[in-house]
Amino acid sequence: MPDGAGQPAQTGPTLKIAPSMSLVEATQWDACALAAATPDERDDPFIRHAFLSALEDAGCVRAETGWGPAHVLLEDEGGGLIGAVPCYLKGHSRGEYVFDQGWADAYERAGGRYYPKLQVSIPFTPVTGPRLLAPPGEDGKAIRSQLISGLRALRRQTGASSIHATFLREDDFNAFASDDFLTRIDQQFHWFDEGYGDFEGFLASLASRKRKAIRRERRDALAEDITVEWVTGADLSEAHWDAFHAFYEDTGARKWGRPYLNRQFFSLIGERMPERVLLILAKRAGRYIAGAINFIGKDALYGRNWGCIEDHPFLHFEICYYQAIDYALAHGLTRVEAGAQGEHKLTRGYRPVTTRSAHLIADPGLRRAVADYLRRESGYVRAVSEELTEALPFRRDQRDGKA
Repeated sequence: MPDGAGQPAQTGPTLKIAPSMSLVEATQWDACALAAATPDERDDPFIRHAFLSALEDAGCVRAETGWGPAHVLLEDEGGGLIGAVPCYLKGHSRGEYVFDQGWADAYERAGGRYYPKLQVSIPFTPVTGPRLLAPPGEDGKAIRSQLISGLRALRRQTGASSIHATFLREDDFNAFASDDFLTRIDQQFHWFDEGYGDFEGFLASLASRKRKAIRRERRDALAEDITVEWVTGADLSEAHWDAFHAFYEDTGARKWGRPYLNRQFFSLIGERMPERVLLILAKRAGRYIAGAINFIGKDALYGRNWGCIEDHPFLHFEICYYQAIDYALAHGLTRVEAGAQGEHKLTRGYRPVTTRSAHLIADPGLRRAVADYLRRESGYVRAVSEELTEALPFRRDQRDGKA
């Protein structure tokens, strides 16, 4: 892609690659994100320059961690940004939540080289949102097409084996599919406010046995004089971040081996977007013992990471699921997204929701194998989703909803 050096004057839009968000003007990036957003995404916290740059500035996202920034930009003749894609040159498949390690293993056993690959995503964030930052509908059709062409050119230049665009909105999903990308579906579990008013109203929508189970879990979670705090905006302090980071490090080290986010990242988002951050913290005997970080959108609360330094029955469910519902109901948010996977969320009122990704595989042999796998996987995912919908804990007259 041209970088302008030694090139003849360009006419029409120009594709460029930014190896750092620091090279992209924040107002221009955010304007593209806003233009791409649907009405309920206009405050999507993850696609914002502040979030993506914090990941890079803290060193969580860089070539040395296997996440080399390679953001695709489309500029008009005056150098103004008219389209963009958050993109990374990956040296592994960690931190993505759409799993392709089996493809990588099979390809490399056959003598291929799967890494590097290109990843179109928000690092460490399994949340559906805009990826092709262009106006929706016909207005942005040409821009989206040029951005995908830019991704293809970048793959060839870097020698990447493939392009993976994950947690796609349906319009971006269709744009990639029409450009010969393979498509993949999976599911998450989201909670939706169906006009409940408060938590008791939500419980009233559940079958009696499930309602009693949740009341018992909430009672037992706070039985040992545990109190809960919601901390957001100007109330966030370095002491809060110290406490939460200790929880995150302890749980992450035990569960994943190495946590993705460092202490500096939390300070940076506390500085740059405090109004979009919610810490739900549990305190016992005068000290914080557990907590979860959430991000606040226009209509949704996004639960992200949890950790604790003391184990208490059902405290995870209370902090991550029930308190999130309480906060959403109290602040007019209509949806809670509590992260990837977790069929245990189903019995707690979270409904199965389809997630989408698209994949371009350069090697014809690997593409055929992956395409066959995805056909079979999609049938399985759809069948499981139907079964889970039938197992929802709601009363029969409450089951249709958003599932």
